[in-house]
Amino acid sequence: MMSTSEKAGSAWAPLRVGIFRALWMAALVSNIGTWMQTVGAQWLLVHQPHASLLVALVQTADTLPDVLFAYVGGVLADTFDRRWLLIVVQGCLFLAGLALTILTIAGQMPPSCSRSPLCSVPGRPSLCRPTRR
Repeated sequence: MMSTSEKAGSAWAPLRVGIFRALWMAALVSNIGTWMQTVGAQWLLVHQPHASLLVALVQTADTLPDVLFAYVGGVLADTFDRRWLLIVVQGCLFLAGLALTILTIAGQMPPSCSRSPLCSVPGRPSLCRPTRR
C-alpha cells in the first residue's frame, strides 16, 4: 500500500519537465537580477543625506511602476502578439539595465535617477506580466 506522500508525488516532480525547469530557472535568474538592482540602487544612496528616506523611495520606485503600468500591460497583451510584446519589453529592459550599469561604472549615476520610477528597471516587467497569464 502506498503512503499519501507517494500518491501525491514529489515536490520536485514538476522540475522533471524540461520546459518548466527552463522557465523556472529563467525566473530565478531574473528575480536575482532584480534583487541585485534594487540593492545596488539602495547601496548608492546609503551615504547621501537623509539616506533612510532615499532607500525607502527606492522601494517605492520599485513598486510604483507595477501599480501604474499593470493595466497598460494588460491592454497591450490583449492588443498585440504576446510573443513580440515580451521580446520588445525584455529588449528594452536589457538596454535600460545596460545603460544604468554603464552610468554607474562611469561614476555618472545621479542619485535622483536611481529612485525614479522611469529608471527603475524592475518596474518594467509590469508591462509584460499579463502576457504570461
